[in-house]
Amino acid sequence: MTIEDAVEFLQKDPQLAVIIDSVGNYKLKQKNHHFSTLIESIISQQIATSAAEAIFKRFKKLYPKFPTASEVLSTRKSKLRTVGLSGMKIEYLKDLARHVEEGKLNMKSLSKMNDEDVITHLTQVKGIGRWTAEIFLIFSLGRQDVFPVDDLGLRKGVQILFSLSEIPKPKEVEKLGERWKPYRTIATWYLWKSQQKFNKIG
Repeated sequence: MTIEDAVEFLQKDPQLAVIIDSVGNYKLKQKNHHFSTLIESIISQQIATSAAEAIFKRFKKLYPKFPTASEVLSTRKSKLRTVGLSGMKIEYLKDLARHVEEGKLNMKSLSKMNDEDVITHLTQVKGIGRWTAEIFLIFSLGRQDVFPVDDLGLRKGVQILFSLSEIPKPKEVEKLGERWKPYRTIATWYLWKSQQKFNKIG
C-alpha cells in the first residue's frame, strides 16, 4: 500500500480528516544513518528540542566526520562533557557504542526484523527505552504502524482531536488509536503536525 492509500484510509475518520486537510501532504523524512539517529535520540531525551539540537551539533564538531562506535568509545568523558552532555548520557552513548563495537547490536540486521524484535534488540542498550526504539522505527526504518503511546506530543494531539478534558493515559491512547491500524505512524505524524511546536518535524 502506498502513502496515498494510507492517507485515504485515515481520512475516513472525520475528525482526523480535518487535521489531514489542514496539515497537507505527508512528508516524513527518513534518516538512514542508524547509529547517528540513536545517538541523537539519546541526546534528545528529557531536554528541550533547541537544547538537544545545540548539544548534538557540538557533539558532531568533536569529530572530522560522524564518529564510528570505536571513536565514541575512545573519546574521553571529560571531552564529551564539554558539549553539554550529562554523565548519565555519556554512559548511555558509551554503552550504545560498546554494543555496536562488540557486535551485540547489528545495525544492518534491524531492517529485517519485525517491530517488536527491533524494540527488544535496541532496548538492551542502557538509555534506550521503548519510546526511543519506537521513534527509531518511525524515523529510521520507516515503519507504518508504530504508535508511541508514551509520547507526550502524541497524547496531547489525541486530547485535542477528541476534545478530552485532560491528557489521556497511554492505555487510553492505545485504545483510541485502534481505528488507525495499520497506519498509526502516519496518524501519529499528523497529530504531531497539528501542534505548533512540531512545525519543524520531518
